[in-house]
Amino acid sequence: MSEEQPVAASARPANLLLRVLALVYDLMPVFALWMVVSLLVYALHGARPVESGSLGGWLELLLIVAVTGLYAVESWRRGGQTLGMRAWRLRVVDATGRTASRRALWLRFGVSVVSLAAVGLGFLWSLIDRERRTWHDIASATLMVRLPAPPKRRAAGK
Repeated sequence: MSEEQPVAASARPANLLLRVLALVYDLMPVFALWMVVSLLVYALHGARPVESGSLGGWLELLLIVAVTGLYAVESWRRGGQTLGMRAWRLRVVDATGRTASRRALWLRFGVSVVSLAAVGLGFLWSLIDRERRTWHDIASATLMVRLPAPPKRRAAGK
């Protein structure tokens, strides 16, 4: 197995709009995962919905957050990108431009949940940070970068 190559120096920090677009795109696979979790909880609860605010409701919410984190962290570990990030050539890397550790990525996910819960303040921070970092970028020592466009292919016979 060859050593991983760092992200090219031409990659630049992702702006807030692209981050939000990727997040919205990622809602599609995440909603599907949430439905599967809810269906399992429903089945385990005797084909009855759990009540909001009950212990079962809180456990279901915790399971949904954990599955969402697993989707994000494993996507970032396996290729640096979630499905939504691929559409806009975004990638999460560590300070050296390589794949971040699972520990850093779980920290990134946890702080991003807090960032969203704080009315998006952690994301909006990227508008005032000179390096366009969010709270979760800073806390986890990771960075979301925009990769350069791939070179255009020349048509055959030209």
